[in-house]
Amino acid sequence: MGFLQLLVVAVLASEHRVAGAAEVFGNSSEGLIEFSVGKFRYFELNRPFPEEAILHDISSNVTFLIFQIHSQYQNTTVSFSPTLLSNSSETGTASGLVFILRPEQSTCTWYLGTSGIQPVQNMAILLSYSERDPVPGGCNLEFDLDIDPNIYLEYNFFETTIKFAPANLGYARGVDPPPCDAGTDQDSRWRLQYDVYQYFLPENDLTEEMLLKHLQRMVSVPQVKASALKVVTLTANDKTSVSFSSLPGQGVIYNVIVWDPFLNTSAAYIPAHTYACSFEAGEGSCASLGRVSSKVFFTLFALLGFFICFFGHRFWKTGNLKIFHDDGVFWVTFSCIAILIPVVFMGCLRILNILTCGVIGSYSVVLAIDSYWSTSLSYITLNVLKRALNKDFHRAFTNVPFQTNDFIILAVWGMLAVSGITLQIRRERGRPFFPPHPYKLWKQERERRVTNILDPSYHIPPLRERLYGRLTQIKGLFQKEQPAGERTPLLL
Repeated sequence: MGFLQLLVVAVLASEHRVAGAAEVFGNSSEGLIEFSVGKFRYFELNRPFPEEAILHDISSNVTFLIFQIHSQYQNTTVSFSPTLLSNSSETGTASGLVFILRPEQSTCTWYLGTSGIQPVQNMAILLSYSERDPVPGGCNLEFDLDIDPNIYLEYNFFETTIKFAPANLGYARGVDPPPCDAGTDQDSRWRLQYDVYQYFLPENDLTEEMLLKHLQRMVSVPQVKASALKVVTLTANDKTSVSFSSLPGQGVIYNVIVWDPFLNTSAAYIPAHTYACSFEAGEGSCASLGRVSSKVFFTLFALLGFFICFFGHRFWKTGNLKIFHDDGVFWVTFSCIAILIPVVFMGCLRILNILTCGVIGSYSVVLAIDSYWSTSLSYITLNVLKRALNKDFHRAFTNVPFQTNDFIILAVWGMLAVSGITLQIRRERGRPFFPPHPYKLWKQERERRVTNILDPSYHIPPLRERLYGRLTQIKGLFQKEQPAGERTPLLL
């Protein structure tokens, strides 16, 4: 009996579970791929397409299933049939299908494959829903699938945009789906709400294992609510599209939960992920981020930062609230804050100069560190530049991760700023104000001229006489030249 107990403990300790869902490992080359509801499965897909997948023993209270398959950057295809058709298959790094079950149906089959040359490591799962749950993508009018639970993601340097199809109300097996546009009352799909969630992967980690591990937290409704950050809630009247600030090299997972407030039921779309960079070799690739001329930027930013931070006082002598999505409100607020600080310190310019040099100089060091070790602190300035350079960036949510390395770099920034400010204050103690106050310089110069009669500037004629003399000179330029010759009578 003791041996059996030890064996059970060993088996339980060796299992990898996420929210009660076991991970099953396999290979598609073994033949038919069998799935179980709610259990993650890892497997490898190889050419040629397709591989058949199957689910047995579907419960009678399940009205529809959502199958999803994920890979890091290589495309995979999931299809209802062995023949690929645009309205019955989906291809991408995060692809899935909705299976509307017929009465008495207890088995479901579909097909998987990849068109890539290299084998693709995948993770897949099936989730079941009842007739009370809303159907993600059930009122699709934009994309190819009749019912499309997928999230479509596009990105550029400035922003990442996700799009998805509207959902429909749930319905029983063998019943026609509710009409999508028959009305806008509370008995139609217009009562549905959409919660958009964002989840950050660990910074500076582009491994496939890390992505697939954390994707398990973004699949089902309870996991998404517990793990991710809710960014915005959309109603049926809103456009099913949301933009975020792009974070090149940072893994981000997005998902949408559709909620029926009348029945208090929910369903999750198929999560999509991005690194805002390409895993293919070339310009803009994830491997090249932070490496192009990184050493040069570090001889520059680090030296400049240290110099400004500790000696900048003498050197300088020679901005997710919805309201801020409006450019006018954002730039007026930004300008007011930028002007307010100098106004507050106008009476003590030396302190203002020292504080500015200490904070900005130490932040230059942070930017230099970002060339080697990615940090979210660089987006303090980068997001403002994006807002100024891109006219559509106002609609993007600018959330960034704040993880362990960010806390470390923030501490370095604070230490450099405090030490730089302290050093400059001690160096300037007892010295004359530098640079001197312009008004005091003008006042001293005026008093000197009044009291010092030996100063040549003291003998400068008044302004009125100087203007009259200048006009006389100009008038002389237009007078006729006198004829040459002797004008006095000859002396006898």
